Amino acid sequence: MATAARSLAGVEVPVLGSDKLEWIELTIPFSSSTVSAAASAPQTSSPPVDGAAFAPRNAAGCYVIDNADAKSYLIWKLHKDFPNVLEVVEVTGYDELPRTGLRLVFQDSLCPSAFLFKNAIRSGSVNLYSLYVLTVSGLAYLLKLRSSFPYISGSSFPLSEYVEFNVATPTQITAVTATSGCLAIGRQDGAVCCFQLGILDPSAPGFATELRDDVGIGRLWNLMSRGKAVGAVQDMVISEVCKRKLLFVLHVDGFLRVWDLASHTKVFSYNIISHDLEGTKPYRLWVSEANYDTNQISLAILHRGVLSTDFEMVAVCHYGFSAGDKIILSAQASTQSIHIEEGKLIDLKFGRDKFWILKGDGSMLYVLSQYDFEMEHKFEYGLQEEFVADQLFQSSENTLDDLIWTDHTAFSSTKDEDGYFVSSIFLRRLLQPGVYHTTALRSTLLEHKKYISDNDFQSLTMDGLRKEIFALIEGEGAARSPAATIYYWRSFCSHFLHHWCHNSSPYAFFVDSAQEVVGLIRKNSFSLFRSLEGTEQLIYDSGFHILGSDEFHYTRSSWMSLQDNDIDSELLFEVLRCMSHISHQLGRAASALYYESLVNPLISSEDIVSQLLKILESGYYPSVTSFMQQIGVDATWEKKQKAHKSQRKFAVDMLVSISSLCSRATNWSGVLDTIEKFLIHLNPHKTIEKVDSKCMYDINSIVTVQATSQVARVMFEAAFDVLLLLGYLVNISGQVNLLHTDIVRIKAKIFPAIQEIIIKWLIIHFLGTTPTTRPTLEDFSSRLSLLHLGNKAGGNSWDAKLGSSDFTLACLFDFPFPDSFEGRSTCLPNPSKLNHFVLKFCSSIAWGLSDAEFNSSPIPTIELASLLLHHGQYEAAENLFVIIDGYSRSRKVALGAQPTDGDWCARLHLMGFCLLVRAQSGLQGVLKDQKIHEAVRCFFRAASGREAPQYLQRLPFHTGFQHPENYASVAIWKLHYYQWAMEIFEQYGMSEGACQFALAALEQVDEVLKSSNNALPEYSKIQGRLWANIFQFTLDMKHYQDAYCAIISNPDEESKYICLRRFVRVLCESAAAKVLCDGGIPFVGLIEKVEQELVWKAERSDISTKPNIYKLLYAFEALQNNWRKAAGYMYRYSLRLKKEASLDGNNQYSSLLQERLHALSSAINSLQQVDRAYAWIESQYGTDLSNYHGLPNKRPRTGLTEIPATGVSTESSVKNCSVDIEMIEKEYMITSAQHMLSLVNNKLKFSGKQMLSNVVDTLIEENLYDMAFTIVVNFWKGSGLKRELERAFVSLSQKCCPNSVGSGLTGSIVKTNNLLLSYSEEEPYVGSKNTSSPIHRFKGNDQWETLELYLEKYRILHQRLPVTVAETLLYTDPQIELPLWLVQMFKGGRRASWGMTGQEPDPATLFRLYVNYNRHAEATNMLLEYIDLVVATRPADVINRKRMSATWFPYTAIERLWSQLEEMQSSGHMVEHCDKLKKLLQDALMKHLRQVQLDSEDALASASASKV
Repeated sequence: MATAARSLAGVEVPVLGSDKLEWIELTIPFSSSTVSAAASAPQTSSPPVDGAAFAPRNAAGCYVIDNADAKSYLIWKLHKDFPNVLEVVEVTGYDELPRTGLRLVFQDSLCPSAFLFKNAIRSGSVNLYSLYVLTVSGLAYLLKLRSSFPYISGSSFPLSEYVEFNVATPTQITAVTATSGCLAIGRQDGAVCCFQLGILDPSAPGFATELRDDVGIGRLWNLMSRGKAVGAVQDMVISEVCKRKLLFVLHVDGFLRVWDLASHTKVFSYNIISHDLEGTKPYRLWVSEANYDTNQISLAILHRGVLSTDFEMVAVCHYGFSAGDKIILSAQASTQSIHIEEGKLIDLKFGRDKFWILKGDGSMLYVLSQYDFEMEHKFEYGLQEEFVADQLFQSSENTLDDLIWTDHTAFSSTKDEDGYFVSSIFLRRLLQPGVYHTTALRSTLLEHKKYISDNDFQSLTMDGLRKEIFALIEGEGAARSPAATIYYWRSFCSHFLHHWCHNSSPYAFFVDSAQEVVGLIRKNSFSLFRSLEGTEQLIYDSGFHILGSDEFHYTRSSWMSLQDNDIDSELLFEVLRCMSHISHQLGRAASALYYESLVNPLISSEDIVSQLLKILESGYYPSVTSFMQQIGVDATWEKKQKAHKSQRKFAVDMLVSISSLCSRATNWSGVLDTIEKFLIHLNPHKTIEKVDSKCMYDINSIVTVQATSQVARVMFEAAFDVLLLLGYLVNISGQVNLLHTDIVRIKAKIFPAIQEIIIKWLIIHFLGTTPTTRPTLEDFSSRLSLLHLGNKAGGNSWDAKLGSSDFTLACLFDFPFPDSFEGRSTCLPNPSKLNHFVLKFCSSIAWGLSDAEFNSSPIPTIELASLLLHHGQYEAAENLFVIIDGYSRSRKVALGAQPTDGDWCARLHLMGFCLLVRAQSGLQGVLKDQKIHEAVRCFFRAASGREAPQYLQRLPFHTGFQHPENYASVAIWKLHYYQWAMEIFEQYGMSEGACQFALAALEQVDEVLKSSNNALPEYSKIQGRLWANIFQFTLDMKHYQDAYCAIISNPDEESKYICLRRFVRVLCESAAAKVLCDGGIPFVGLIEKVEQELVWKAERSDISTKPNIYKLLYAFEALQNNWRKAAGYMYRYSLRLKKEASLDGNNQYSSLLQERLHALSSAINSLQQVDRAYAWIESQYGTDLSNYHGLPNKRPRTGLTEIPATGVSTESSVKNCSVDIEMIEKEYMITSAQHMLSLVNNKLKFSGKQMLSNVVDTLIEENLYDMAFTIVVNFWKGSGLKRELERAFVSLSQKCCPNSVGSGLTGSIVKTNNLLLSYSEEEPYVGSKNTSSPIHRFKGNDQWETLELYLEKYRILHQRLPVTVAETLLYTDPQIELPLWLVQMFKGGRRASWGMTGQEPDPATLFRLYVNYNRHAEATNMLLEYIDLVVATRPADVINRKRMSATWFPYTAIERLWSQLEEMQSSGHMVEHCDKLKKLLQDALMKHLRQVQLDSEDALASASASKV
């Protein structure tokens, strides 16, 4: 809609994608001619002539080439900032928009003109074009361009395909023009030179021709008469008149000369300077095409002021012509002048009977005006700058204020969503086609310190770009308040609009007079124009603004000429005047908020309308707190007062307009009749003629889509204003005498009609402005789209275009073309033809093309959604369904009727499918769950309809549901439907939804079986499959209780056991194994199956698997109180660990032993829960326990003969055996020893052949004495125990000798026995069951204490241990002094009065050791000590001493001692010492012998006395 009261002839329609061309850059290399041209350029100190040809400016043009098959439009552009670069784009009406353009880089600046023509010579099937350009240095180029530009970017232009010629002369060149085969230049001296460039060789005669007035004798006469010289050439144009090329030359002195290029003669000369043009000079020249109907040709000449260049005027004059042997031109009497106000002229073009002027002020204000030759009517064209500013609320300063005030009032109850809702409005408008500009947006982001690299920016999808912008706005503090959000958006959009205008400034426009095509060439794009017709013309002419009487009369007249006489035009225009007041009062914010509430229903559209009507009644009364933060207190109150005044003015104007309306109509019923008739014209027109729908994507379809969105926006806003007007009248019905019947009519009939119109135009606009998305999911529907099935067969694939900002949803639709147009057009559409395309396209969207569409639906929702789903546009389809759903609810409320059941089911079915795919395509968290739940709800509701089977079968989009051909009941159909839904949810990995549909399918199976009295056995199989599916879905959701219920509910036994096996395996693999053992699942009748599966998995799983299956079996059996099985599985686990430990590396050895300890401990604890008579297990040592069926009640009698150090037995030696608790305890001890050794020294490993004795030795060597003696005590009995104790103490004693001479005594004293004794029933001395007692490791100076400790502890088991220790010490270190505590062990075995006799260890034994190891002094002293003790016996003990054999000494040893002393003495070794010892020994022995003799005599006397 226009923002001012003006008459528009048409509006600009941008060609989307024309700003995204990739350029093929070619360099025009230097040549010798280039160098000579630069050298020969005239050097003058005089200022250059102000000729139009060389004035630096942005320039562009379009040449229409008629090829054999179609027209080509060659668009060229020259940028003021890059004067040596020429851009060329070839556009055809029947093909897609070209992806590439040609960029020619010259070595010198170019004259801002280029001339393109068709080359008569074709190169095969490729069209050739001739390009003429001229550099500022005077070098002319003729380049032969190939169609479609098959060049390699970055290379040089082929030398063979261009010609250059130096046209520089001493006289400065001031103008240039060209036609095919001829280049004409104008000079400062007024002469014109023509060069047959491209036809003749430069050296050939006639190549260059000079056109002058003074040739030959005439020139001599002029020189002699000193007449006035011809002025410099200002501009030149070549035009064809009567098949003759005429050169129109405009001179700076105001003379216009016309030359015939064929004969090189002057045809016409005329001074165009008139009285009205005094004080100006001609600047540029335009010539129209010859009108052979009137034999007239028109010229337009731009004049600029001599004193002020800001003054510009266009003089339009007409010349008649007549053809014959010579063309004769004659000037017409009238010349019209047009003053160029508020800007400068940019371009001018002629049509058949009109011309256009493009002017601009150098900023964003550009105007394209259309005039007829009589200057009676002036029309303007709406340019894109105005549209972009209007969309971004930048068209006026008050526009954004309207949004702020409306926002505060309308959203008073939704503060939390206010900012997001407003941001969505701006984002939707900013990124819609026609507004979105890549370069402008990147520049705006950089200004806001948001840098995105080229690659990242190109890779951003529209959703990603939307998130980046939204994050930027929020990051700047926009989330503080709604007013802050709006003002930050205002700043952002203001910068964006500035960059948009800078990067899209108009350069020129073009006119194809033959087809009446009008287009505009911008800096980075181009566009076409369409005319305004019918209802849209009326809306634009009225502008919904308050018009003056003249404008009212003109608009009313145009409306009456366009429409029939059924409508009271005056009454209608009064209605439009009332609507204009409302639109002016609410501003653009109202329609923007309402549109967003329909597309993005965060806020109800009914609430928006209600709040807007309240604003119309009572005005704006928002909170000013947040507003003050943005503009200050004074400005806030000023704006509030301004709003109050505006409200008062609105109330008065509406009162006057309604009074005028009532005065023109007899009653309100007539007014409502007029409004209803107007709504008929607002409704999208339904075409009746036959059309041919074609799938295409060319420039025609591109501009058709964009033009359709423009029309839809205008119609939507008009229908919305009608809605507000009627709502306002209903609210003030008492003030305007609106009857109750009229109110009922409005609410029951007109409101639904308006809502239907609004929703139709909304959908059309939504499809035309919403970019497509690139499918992220390779699903069934996207594969169908790749195959181009159905009516898309043979069409183009949209995959490469999907996701592009300029490829909207409407581009996916078929474009209807009437039969008269014969399919695709070979040229660009003219304004009228483009409107015709729009009319047909709107009809196809609003009413549908397929006859199979459901007749009950006012909008072809199913057809539209099916096509969107066909191309993978699931988000767009969802939005479409949301829009239709909101409309359906409001329609139901308004009409009190339920939508057709079948149509309702079909929409829900497609909506569910759409939501399902959307949930799978990248959504996460709560949003994904919402989509899934909503999809489930839609599918269930779709299946509940009575007409669902018939309507779903007729859907144009196949979701994969295979309809049953012959179903006997609805239950069978629902069963198939629910099964399909279950399968598709399963396909997308959504188990919760799949489970719900599986349960629903089970209900239908029960219904079918019930109705057939179980006469359909195939449905019983379906029942089993469904229960298996339910089991799988619940298992995927980790609902283990429900999964178990599904297992036991399955009537199919085979399927039940398969599910059970799956259940067990999944629990083991998903770290949920505790479910098997916590007692929550009873496994009634399935325990053996579960156990078998666990055993099977345990034996085939790695022991490092978590959770460990053996431990799981242990817990499972323990839960059943089956302790023997529990022990058996843990023992088997220990055997697996033992084997693994022997194979694994050192890093895992210790941990494996520790784990084995835990396994053995668990086995022991389990067997302790059983009666001792049954505390054993039967073990099959093979690696496979899959056939393990339990344990027998009786113990098999199979014994073990020997036990290696690594276990109770080896797997290779015994295959079947019984293992009791004692044997497991021994295994635990051995494993504990190995574990302790591995902790001390990680290099220690034990093979299967290593014996226990070696283990004990190693333990003692590593100071692990407790563990060593525990093994000795528990594994040996009797003599074997004593032998191993002696070995152990030998090793322990040797560690106490610092001066060890060797360890040979170990083998000499104790013989090693490699066989263990069989287990006896005797209880060991040390508690072997106390397996958890702490083991201490001694070292260093504590060795003597350790030896004393263990000797005191274990000498009870073997009395000779002190002897072994003493002998080891004396042997190991001959100089060692035995510790006192050890000597006391020998001396304390018997009282001293008895001498040295007694059980070992006794003093005699120690005496012998001293003698054996040559400890003569110690032996002598000990003997003396005991002899003295015997002599010094107490009187009370004398009687005992005197008994027979009461006192005994080791006389043999004493004799050996005496002999050793004598030998040493005789050998001369320690003579004095030996002599001393012999003397002491002799004295002691003599004393002892006398005492013995005396005691013997006393004994004999006593015996004789007793006999008497």
